[in-house]
Amino acid sequence: MLGMPLAVALAWVFPDIGAKGGLLRTEITTKLAVAFVFFSQGLTLPAKALKDGASQWQLHLAVQLFGFLIVPLIGLGFDAVVGAQLAPDLRLGFLFLCVLPSTIVMAVALATVAGGNVPAAIFNAVLSNVLGVFVTPMWVAWLMKSSGQTLSLVDVLQELFFLLLLPLAVGQIVRRFGAEIWADANRKRLNNAANAIILVIVYAAFCNSVKADLWSSHGWKTFVAAAVGVMVLQLVAVGGAVLLARVFRFAPAEAIVFTITGAQKSLATGVPLAKVIFGAHPGLGLILLPIMIYHPSQLFLCGTLAGRHLRKHGVTDR
Repeated sequence: MLGMPLAVALAWVFPDIGAKGGLLRTEITTKLAVAFVFFSQGLTLPAKALKDGASQWQLHLAVQLFGFLIVPLIGLGFDAVVGAQLAPDLRLGFLFLCVLPSTIVMAVALATVAGGNVPAAIFNAVLSNVLGVFVTPMWVAWLMKSSGQTLSLVDVLQELFFLLLLPLAVGQIVRRFGAEIWADANRKRLNNAANAIILVIVYAAFCNSVKADLWSSHGWKTFVAAAVGVMVLQLVAVGGAVLLARVFRFAPAEAIVFTITGAQKSLATGVPLAKVIFGAHPGLGLILLPIMIYHPSQLFLCGTLAGRHLRKHGVTDR
């Protein structure tokens, strides 16, 4: 949260270093960075917790449908109302935000704080990110096609395999064959390294935007519009999750998992996915703006819900 504004500020001051063809050669190094992020995720994934949480298929189905269908439909409704008034790349950014998978660390941490069903939270968060590798690009391809733009889904899926799925699988294999203890002991360091790499990708995206003179036509009004739009989307998504949890009559421990995991969107997965899907698109900084605002704000909103849930229901099922 503190690093994102710093990365953007550095892009404004030193755009040549991180832009395409610059000193850092980010058109190559950011791809390696994406691979490391997902290798790290595979290395730290607890297989036992996934197995423990796999049995509640009704909850898992509801969470995934909400995150990958209901929230995108909310986004399409939002786009139909105000999309024409936004810059095209910002408009795409809102739709991209809505089709992203859930967070992993944040969803599990808040489920733990709330006294929710932690194994179910782990299973759904990881499942959402694995499904997101396929579902998010397909949503983006359809959205771009419907607006007259093109995206080679085959090329994107091929790159996603080599940069996301393969490193994730290798990380899980390395974990299972001797690195589990080391990975668990160094989980915080690996997460910090992954977060630092995500900031480098954000920096590179904004460097390309600055070099393309994209922001000369987008001032504070664009940022305010993005912030207001994100708040509206987030309140509708979280409010809808709370309402549906009551309709489905989930137990308290499962209801908080459904609400938190279903409504959250992952910056950690979203930035690498955007890098793979949109490449060196000069408008990538504007496309990423909604998720960069959504990410910190969901921490406060879902954190508040977690605290209220714990006070009301206590520790239910860890």
